[in-house]
Amino acid sequence: MSRAILTISSRTYSSWSLRGWLLCKMAGIDFEVRTVPADDPSVRAELLMLSPSFLVPRLEHDGVVVWDVLAIADYLAEIRPEAGLLPSDRAARAHCRSISGEMHQGFFNLRSALPMNLQARHLGFMIWQGARHDIDRIVSIWRDCLARYGGPFLFGPTVSVADAMFAPVCTRFHTYDVALDADMAGYAATIRHWPPLMEWTLAAQSEKDQLKELDAEF
Repeated sequence: MSRAILTISSRTYSSWSLRGWLLCKMAGIDFEVRTVPADDPSVRAELLMLSPSFLVPRLEHDGVVVWDVLAIADYLAEIRPEAGLLPSDRAARAHCRSISGEMHQGFFNLRSALPMNLQARHLGFMIWQGARHDIDRIVSIWRDCLARYGGPFLFGPTVSVADAMFAPVCTRFHTYDVALDADMAGYAATIRHWPPLMEWTLAAQSEKDQLKELDAEF
């Protein structure tokens, strides 16, 4: 299998790049990372949510180019079924796809009010009602999955596409000091201490490119 290329933007701010990178790590493919600088106009538009389309992360492999996170997930699950990105049980697999899709296309209040920023920490952050509604829905999804499948991950003892999709939310909850009950805080901590996410977070700490718009508003 030839080496893949994953194009990402900011490790500090790009939740979509993080998701794509986690999926590639989970699939166990051999890939190199290419980074588009944060001052690139199209990347800035995406990170500041001024663009309706997201062209990173982009995966190139064996002549195939895939640039949507869920499309990347499906592609990787197809070429590496042994990696277990999706649950083996049909009903659980449908459930996993459903909540991953909900994360992919929703939660806009959370995205705008609590943007991903791995170099920041805002204790006592004020969370307004719109974002609170999104947080409550996410907690409901987590609680249901952990109760159904037994944890420690959303679909049981191993990570799935859903954990990759919700991983940036776990970092947001930490950055903005979102209060969670013990069980939900435990899941969020499990994801934050998941070795691939820790690797990404460590790399983000040394990233130089900054988006002053995001850093100045919080």
